[in-house]
Amino acid sequence: MDRTVPRTGSEEIELYMRTYYSLLRSTMDVRVRSLEEVHTNMGSSLHPHARSEAPDTSALIYSSLRLPPCIVDVERVVLGQSQAVFVQKGFGNVEKWQPAVAQARRRRSFFDGKDTLACFIASRSDIDDMVPLLTAFQIEWNKLHHLLQGEQVGSFLDDPLETDEGLTVLAAGLAIESDELRRMQDAWGESFWVMLRAIASKEKRLKIRLLAGSLNDYRQATQIWWECIEKVVPSILQRPVYFVSSNAHSIVNLISGYALRHEEELVRYLKQPECHDLLEEWEEIKSRQTPSGRENFLYYTLKKYVRSELGKEAHSQRAQAESEAGIVRVQSEHAFDVEAQLIELKHIRPDWIDPRLQREDLDRLKDSDAIVMNIDYPLGMAAYLILSHAASRFGELRGVYVMGKAATLNGVVGDVMVPAVIHDEHSRNTYLFENSFSAADLRDDLVYGTVLDNQKAVSVLGTFLQTPRYMDVFYREGYTDIEMEASPYLSAVYELFRPKRYPINEIVNLYGLPFDLGVLHYASDTPMTRGKNLGAGSLSYFGMDPTYAISIAVLRRIFDLELERVRS
Repeated sequence: MDRTVPRTGSEEIELYMRTYYSLLRSTMDVRVRSLEEVHTNMGSSLHPHARSEAPDTSALIYSSLRLPPCIVDVERVVLGQSQAVFVQKGFGNVEKWQPAVAQARRRRSFFDGKDTLACFIASRSDIDDMVPLLTAFQIEWNKLHHLLQGEQVGSFLDDPLETDEGLTVLAAGLAIESDELRRMQDAWGESFWVMLRAIASKEKRLKIRLLAGSLNDYRQATQIWWECIEKVVPSILQRPVYFVSSNAHSIVNLISGYALRHEEELVRYLKQPECHDLLEEWEEIKSRQTPSGRENFLYYTLKKYVRSELGKEAHSQRAQAESEAGIVRVQSEHAFDVEAQLIELKHIRPDWIDPRLQREDLDRLKDSDAIVMNIDYPLGMAAYLILSHAASRFGELRGVYVMGKAATLNGVVGDVMVPAVIHDEHSRNTYLFENSFSAADLRDDLVYGTVLDNQKAVSVLGTFLQTPRYMDVFYREGYTDIEMEASPYLSAVYELFRPKRYPINEIVNLYGLPFDLGVLHYASDTPMTRGKNLGAGSLSYFGMDPTYAISIAVLRRIFDLELERVRS
């Protein structure tokens, strides 16, 4: 077996991965069509009707939201680790091309305006993500293409009839239910008819090429990413650091408190016509009919406000407030898309922070020399590369805290899972560790969900690389938490206190670490029940509840540890 393909316990998944890794060794473009057969044979949980002649609208929506809108014109996708790789392979400075942003996946991508999409990748996990996304998208595009060749269906594209009756007729012509068509319309928004016309106009014949794929190439990309951080805050080389992998909004919102100090401004924004639903939610919160935090709602509103026309000035004002609170944002350049935020604890403003974090002795943090480094969580094995490299550059590592979205096999959307055992599909290791958090640390701040501690998690290779049988096997073994980043982080943690590389296919004891370790996940979908999915698009307001409950728990833990150090 190709050593780049970990054993998954599923012959179909392993065959699929072995096939595309062997094809991508080619120095020429690989046709995605050559992967369609092994993709459909896999029986992916996200693409269960791949072989059916009728469209699998869920797979089409899922894949289209994780690819940039220019994918309708793209014929060739090129994967590279850094700007230098693209230049060396003859593509020039792709960063001068048009930025191409997907709605539901962070990946630096650029479109040449014609037919080529250049994507920056951070690890092999990006390959395990991109190849199935492109294959599923092409399969479902071409199904719809053939159905849209019918005369009656085609007439709708020339003169769209957006009545219930018209959409019902169109849905029947596409061999799908009316509610599925409406889901597509909601997902694609104003681009719905443009997308359908593009699908009708031509078959999709995508090609893909991997420019470089060695572990050294990924390490070089990580070094390029780190150099941006070291350049902005060089003192990180001598300072103690608490490493947090979460998102780009919750930690800084809680520390800066900008949204809370600009409540009146945000409420005025809610009175815009496009914010009608949000305004109703706000009124319910104020009247206490909705058991939700005022703070969480204002953070969510701020996220939308700074992206609106009215909030242009607020964007720079927020940046100034963050700077005054000791927060430095570092955007990635010339490599993969992982934002970093560096927070100097001595500059925190106790009078600004979220009230749920307030305590009498916070002013003593002014004597701390520690930095909180928060990164926007990476995909899969990029987590291992980032923590391994960053920890070798810190003055001292005092804590590692990992939070992120996960699928739950026993809970509901909005629950928080606190694992004590994590199995890794990359290394086939099972990690046992003492989690710094328990249900008691989050119980009072989680409104909608339940905290489930002492759980067992599995870090999988990719979202498409799962089957119902695969998940059932794990569920029977007591694994209820499915995600992608935790165990790659734990592989790096192993190497931070053991004198050798992480092992393969072992039970690994991580007790007795010389630094703090916490892992927390919130449930974003329920694959066993086909329940509601927070990952279908951007984070909804409902998803803010577990996100902020976890972030508050992490910051409390860091404050407690650092204040104890300052006192002693």
